[in-house]
Amino acid sequence: MSSDPRANWPELPTAAWRETYATLHLWTQVIGKIRLARSPWLNHSWHVALYVTPRGLTTSPIPDDAGSFQIDFDFIDHCLRIATSDGRKRQFALAGHSVASFYAAVKSQLAELGIAVVIDETPNELPDPIPFPKDTTHASYDADAVGRFLQILVNSDRVFKQFRTGFLGKASPVHFFWGSFDLAVTRFSGRAAPRHPGGVPHLPDSVATEAYSHEVSSAGFWPGGGAIDYPAFYSYAYPEPQGFRNAAVKPEAAFFSEALSEFVLPYDAVRNAADPDAALLAFLQSTYEAAAIAAKWDRDALECPSGQPGVVRAI
Repeated sequence: MSSDPRANWPELPTAAWRETYATLHLWTQVIGKIRLARSPWLNHSWHVALYVTPRGLTTSPIPDDAGSFQIDFDFIDHCLRIATSDGRKRQFALAGHSVASFYAAVKSQLAELGIAVVIDETPNELPDPIPFPKDTTHASYDADAVGRFLQILVNSDRVFKQFRTGFLGKASPVHFFWGSFDLAVTRFSGRAAPRHPGGVPHLPDSVATEAYSHEVSSAGFWPGGGAIDYPAFYSYAYPEPQGFRNAAVKPEAAFFSEALSEFVLPYDAVRNAADPDAALLAFLQSTYEAAAIAAKWDRDALECPSGQPGVVRAI
């Protein structure tokens, strides 16, 4: 890591790696759906998410009869690894694959390991999805861009985890959702929420309804697309309380996007800040406070000082 904290947050405009981004998104859906097919349902679809590692993204252990297996994206050696709890492993290089050939390679290597998994082969949360076995369109892999993406994920994961320590209530792990391709962390007030209407493209309404069964303040990082075609941090509340979108939040570059119905902080505003970690933490904390104050969360019961390494929380 550089002594200049800004050097740890690399430039990655959405347009510069759009094709690789689209391909990688679909590859993560293939792997995420394998975890989905084998894992018992956990509240708010937490059983489907991937997790950041120092080298990429992992499924964490997936049940397989009396054992388990794990699938890892390695964005340093640029390969996919499958490892089993009995010591066997397989891997192949990521470059040179379309979605169809990547899917075929994953299935082949799982079969060699004696792992039979059947998944829904249609991508979720994307317009005009192409089934994985037929998708030869998406076949880009820019290793340098993927390495930069990894660096952003590692730094975001670290700051999100620090932010998570300041909350005593129910909170999600910091996890990567392959449907929307974003890294997220969510806090819960403890109260039930109005039934979510669904309507997410190519996602069963029942999944959205279960995911938003309780009041949340959620924040994350997204590489961009559509209305916000640049990488950005975001924060939203569900249900959105009156006055939330008009709250004053930090830092100055943050704003409420009417198109997305959430607060947005452009990634470049963090990358170029004198102290990127502090700028991001200010966004996370101020947008959470905007939600908690507007919705009248029991903040005295739910909050605590930010955690410190090796220091037991005072009671």
